[in-house]
Amino acid sequence: MLSGLAPTTLALALVAGVLLDLWLGEARRWHPLVGFGRLASALERRFNAGRLRIARGLLAWMVAVLPLTLLSWLACAYGCAALHALLLYLGIGLRSLRDHTLPIHVALAEGDLERARGLTSRIVSRDTAQAGERDLAKAGAESLLENGNDAVFGTLFWFLVGAGPGVVLFRLANTLDAMWGYRNARFHLFGKVAARIDDVLNYVPARLTALSYVLLAQRGRLLAWRCWRAQARAWSSPNAGPVMASGAGALGVRLGGAAVYDGVTEERPALGTGPDACANDIVRAWRLVWRTTLLWVIAACVALSALDGVLHA
Repeated sequence: MLSGLAPTTLALALVAGVLLDLWLGEARRWHPLVGFGRLASALERRFNAGRLRIARGLLAWMVAVLPLTLLSWLACAYGCAALHALLLYLGIGLRSLRDHTLPIHVALAEGDLERARGLTSRIVSRDTAQAGERDLAKAGAESLLENGNDAVFGTLFWFLVGAGPGVVLFRLANTLDAMWGYRNARFHLFGKVAARIDDVLNYVPARLTALSYVLLAQRGRLLAWRCWRAQARAWSSPNAGPVMASGAGALGVRLGGAAVYDGVTEERPALGTGPDACANDIVRAWRLVWRTTLLWVIAACVALSALDGVLHA
């Protein structure tokens, strides 16, 4: 194993990390990713200037990610399975997804549009000041489906590949993509490396997530599969496209379409098929992410137990 852990030990650490997240939720104070975000902002201010912006972006990425990944590997090399579980807990965001999205559904169900707009603005980059109920429901469902891959399934995948240090590498790279991977004048060149590395690290997890959404589809597996194959390529992100298209098809709703960014309306490709998303679809999207998590954890534990049996045969 790349992690150095026995397969059954890795399985136990995986279950422990997920349970810790469900029990404790996101760390309220001194969360490592918050501190890393401050470091990333400082590095961007230092390196994102002058000529050779792509090379500077690569150097900044290496300075931000590689020392911390190496440090986690050294710590885990002399630590125990509990440290791997702790790193998974700090990297995964399952309960955080629930805690940030389900209150939007509650606010919409109670008719409190202003509160729903405020809650939605915390999890998406689009403008929500004038958003209607269906716009907010769509944003909540899209965030759940896409971040289900980034915050949950991609993290689980890299934990299975590299245990705790794998989580550190993936989550730091994913955070830099979220901060630097914009296609605007400021980040187009500097953030190109961060965006491409995240695309590579997310390529396999995103397609496994899309396949999981298809297998657990509520409105027909064939429909979810067709949406994935027909619509994903039109989306700007090579990994978000499969995840969101299959998820929308699995829910039997229509996502994508118009959204306002910095006061400008952007017409995004349509995802899924059926009626526009409503408030209840936020709950349905959460249930799809939750069922997919159970599928991944159970499948991983079964596979690791079988592998342990083979190694000790």
